[in-house]
Amino acid sequence: MRTQQTSLATPTFDLNLRWGRDVYPELGSGPIRVEPCISEDYFRLEQERIFQRVWLCVGRVEQVPNWGDYFARDIAGRMVFFVRGRDGVVRGFHNICSHRGNKIVWDEAGCSRKLTCKFHGWTFDTEGRLKGVPDEKMFADLRKNEHGLIPVATDTWEGFIFANLEPNPAESLSDFLGEYGRRMSDFPYGEMSHCFSYRAELNCNWKIALDAFSEAYHVGVVHRRAFPGQFSGRLNPLSHLPEVRLYRYHRSCIVYRNPEFRPPPVAAHISKFRTSPPEGSCRQPGEELPPDVNPTRSRSFAFELTGIFPNILLHITYGNWFTHQFSPVAVDKTIWEGRLHLYPPKNAAELFSLEALNIMTRNAWLEDTGTMEATQAALGSGVKKYFVLQDQEILIRHSYKVIEDFVGYYKGNGTAGA
Repeated sequence: MRTQQTSLATPTFDLNLRWGRDVYPELGSGPIRVEPCISEDYFRLEQERIFQRVWLCVGRVEQVPNWGDYFARDIAGRMVFFVRGRDGVVRGFHNICSHRGNKIVWDEAGCSRKLTCKFHGWTFDTEGRLKGVPDEKMFADLRKNEHGLIPVATDTWEGFIFANLEPNPAESLSDFLGEYGRRMSDFPYGEMSHCFSYRAELNCNWKIALDAFSEAYHVGVVHRRAFPGQFSGRLNPLSHLPEVRLYRYHRSCIVYRNPEFRPPPVAAHISKFRTSPPEGSCRQPGEELPPDVNPTRSRSFAFELTGIFPNILLHITYGNWFTHQFSPVAVDKTIWEGRLHLYPPKNAAELFSLEALNIMTRNAWLEDTGTMEATQAALGSGVKKYFVLQDQEILIRHSYKVIEDFVGYYKGNGTAGA
């Protein structure tokens, strides 16, 4: 898809630009069907054709820093875990013993350099090889080298761990991320190791939750108290997106920051103590962004809002990055996880500043998540058949198109749109 960028060097914007009409007309402008958010059949196909077949972000390398460290995930009904081997490589395995199928790891996270089944005591090393079998001589011609743990395709990008449940993925992680992965590389994700995290089970479809965080059209209403005047102003009163980039699977945009915004006195004072890169970092404060993210270093840049297909949003800006991940549980149930990452504090003043930023972020996320269950409850009646999207919601339109390209529910009968 093509890329269009308005000028960010000066705080002027082409408010007449229409991303759908002028830049990505192939996406269309019609309404989008509600059915994918309430249909059991559509949900089942998403699980089979997306979540069991594409690369999914499952965690960070910091979760498994040492040999034997592991964490477990439930992905599309499959129990898997990821462990750092003695050789330093992070590997994924189906959480099932090669003997009678019991679980290998029982905790969400832990450390074990000898993975032992609690049922009959079969043991495996952190590379997945079967190492010990009690009363082995009673098995007829047991070849331990053929009964290791079942591997899950696993790879990393910029410290993010990805997994693919397909035994032989159709494309590599590098190919899957494509231009998006290249553009969003070279950011100090790992240096921003101070993390605030939140998790909630929401009674809504995963796409309803994803959509709520995928546009700035709602900011002036939902966040009118949390961010008055910060993301809109005289030059851009309705928070129009200065830039949109759509890729084969993924998507990104710049969220506008009002350069004329003046924070309240307390907030301005707190911001003076924001954390900075650790000693030994090759970057200085304000130099974190990759070259092609806000390349003019405009004051009208708030953050880069990006979507990694299918279910994670990654946002980067100066001094922090954050993610929203949406794990489908049922057609109307989703696990949402939000994580805010910042440079570690060096003193009490910086710690206080981090806590203040965390509270502000938490409150905004509460405002966002507060809309989702009501949306699902209303849509569940089946009365409304279509979403009517405006131009600034183009990331949502792109997301539904890519999802339908994989699912094929309307194949031969139009797309996810009208």
